[in-house]
Amino acid sequence: MSRPSPRPSALERLGRFTVRRRRWVLTIGVLVTVLFGVVGAGALNALSLSRIDAPGSESDRARAALAEQFGTGYPNLTFLVTANEGTVDDAGVRAAGEELTRAIAAEPGVAEAGSYWSRGGSPALRSEDGTQALVLVRVPGDVNEARERVGELAERYARDGTVIDVRAGGQDEVFREIGAESRQDFLRAEIIVIPLVFVLLMLFYRRVTLALVTLGIGVFSIVGTLAALRGVASVTTVSTFAANIALVMGLALGVDYCMFLIARFREELARGHDVGDAVTVAVRTAGRTVLFSGLTVAISLLSLMLFPLPFLQSFGYGGAFVVLTAVGGALVLLPAALATLGTRAAYRPGREPRHTERGGWYRLANAVMRRPALTGGLMLVLVLVLSAPVTGLRFGMPDARILPSDSASRATADEIRAGFAQEESDALYLVAPGGGEVSGYAAALSEVDGITQVDSAEGSFVDGDRIAAAADPGRFTADGGTFLVAIPSQQALEGDPVDLVASVRAVAAPFDVLIGGTPAEMVDWRTDMTERMPLVLATILVLTFVILFLMTGSVLLPLKATVLNLLSMGVMFGVLVWVFQDGNLSGALGFTATGTLESSIPILMFCIVYGLSMDYEVFIVSRIREEYLRTGDSRAAVPLGLQRSAPLITTAAVILAASFAVYATGGVVYLKMIGVGMAVAVLVDALLIRGVLLPAFMRLAGGANWWAPPVLRRVHERFGISEAEPDAPQGRREPVAAAGR
Repeated sequence: MSRPSPRPSALERLGRFTVRRRRWVLTIGVLVTVLFGVVGAGALNALSLSRIDAPGSESDRARAALAEQFGTGYPNLTFLVTANEGTVDDAGVRAAGEELTRAIAAEPGVAEAGSYWSRGGSPALRSEDGTQALVLVRVPGDVNEARERVGELAERYARDGTVIDVRAGGQDEVFREIGAESRQDFLRAEIIVIPLVFVLLMLFYRRVTLALVTLGIGVFSIVGTLAALRGVASVTTVSTFAANIALVMGLALGVDYCMFLIARFREELARGHDVGDAVTVAVRTAGRTVLFSGLTVAISLLSLMLFPLPFLQSFGYGGAFVVLTAVGGALVLLPAALATLGTRAAYRPGREPRHTERGGWYRLANAVMRRPALTGGLMLVLVLVLSAPVTGLRFGMPDARILPSDSASRATADEIRAGFAQEESDALYLVAPGGGEVSGYAAALSEVDGITQVDSAEGSFVDGDRIAAAADPGRFTADGGTFLVAIPSQQALEGDPVDLVASVRAVAAPFDVLIGGTPAEMVDWRTDMTERMPLVLATILVLTFVILFLMTGSVLLPLKATVLNLLSMGVMFGVLVWVFQDGNLSGALGFTATGTLESSIPILMFCIVYGLSMDYEVFIVSRIREEYLRTGDSRAAVPLGLQRSAPLITTAAVILAASFAVYATGGVVYLKMIGVGMAVAVLVDALLIRGVLLPAFMRLAGGANWWAPPVLRRVHERFGISEAEPDAPQGRREPVAAAGR
């Protein structure tokens, strides 16, 4: 009695539908792409660079108390005033400085403006040589409104004059320029990356139509993600950098998934299937791998939503939309396009892959597997050497050196750094809503190493002594409360502010106090990241383990994938430290090393690269497992599976690395870090990790590769997936978890 035919899977039904309705699918796809393009065109203007803050932290509460009780806050715009002759204490310079301060204070949207001259000659606002002084301005409002107004004021008041020259800088002006520069980098990258990817795809496919289709799916993912980000930005803050990630990740995943599906489609045509069946088989088999690959990438990026930080959450939104659009385009639009192209998408005569082909990757895998301990050990040593610089990783505060040296706010910051021993614009604010006697507390704070001056309603204090009465005591008090301003030295801010903030917080206060200011916000920001990192890592590792287990039925292979991914991460972080922290190649890449790294960018890169590495792992292991199911030979399945997947993955890695590398030519150091670090990580992962360490590991593990305990074996038999073809030998199609060969 014949066994009934199994019910077609959802992916098989999807493949058949796209073949039957290919014209409708393509027409709707084009219209949706155009709609996405129209909506996404305004995304760059809707996105912004979030302020560095940690909602609910002590510094966040201090900022809120300053605004609500005292009607004040941190200055976010700085004007550097330089006397053309004499010093800032000369009568003519003083008059010009006072007039400038009054004019800025009278501007709409300006809440406060104070200067060296209006604050009683505060030493913190005067350069060491006396030729320069500062005007500190506070422009309130949400991040986009404030930075737009800051930009207008900077343009209006920065000038060369007969008595004084004025230059603009400060935190929001710096980040406004970073946002503008990153938008320019995005547009420049688009102009370079898309044609570059097209050329590389042409070299791979040798067919214009397939290159255009693959590129079209990548563009569909990019514009779809930008349109979605614009919608999210209407209700919450989304970082400008999310657009840059959308460009590279949209192309990366679109190219990866299309190449994998097209390769399977062409294989099926070469086997003699007609076009419709070839599309259906490709969607059913490779499409399943694409789904699981997309899920692993989405998990890595969505894990960023676990951080209570809007900057990192922006990339969680972007990651979800990138995966959704890339997978949707590959599984719906691409099959319809292949059905329309038909045999025009097939391999050219004489270039069809043969299932017994012994290509370069097959020979490499066999060579590695003949001496797995030696080859794997040598490669492991090389990877660990490349990762070694990570042991010197140091975190610090971001500053204007993120920008290129010729930017206006960077030049202002460099002058302030060179001419002023103190840094009042990055002061610590100590807020006592209930008030109290401040003299003793202010004196004690002024003795903290790294604090040059403390200003309060009782006057200014240096090294424990009161040096001057307060020029405006009422500025520091309201509703029975008071606040103090502790001004750090430039030297204290050059490194990591953690110790400085900890020392200030350790000073015993005679009243309840909240400590804020930019250094405290940076410390609280990093603390929030550090506290959430175990949860984020556990989420990524556990969920990707589950996904790979459902694919392979193995307990060991997901653990192996995790170890190999972490090795790739080690190389990436080693490159970041060696290049961007220590300054090697700074001349060639055009940036200024600060001796530290800002902490959020490496975390972002970890989540992205981990997802991409797992993406490659899924592609390779799915083909190895398919060969194992087909042949029942664990030893032979590895080189065969590698030969069928590695050329695709290597090509995709080269395309992705080239796309990332374009950002190394940008102006913002963050984007250079992403470009260089990810390009290196992707190439190392695809060539060294998957090409050598993976086959070495699988050879050493032998039959244990496919082992699982009985309880998990039953889970896989019920919920797992199978990539075996319907015509595979029936005696060889047992669940891999039970095989144990």
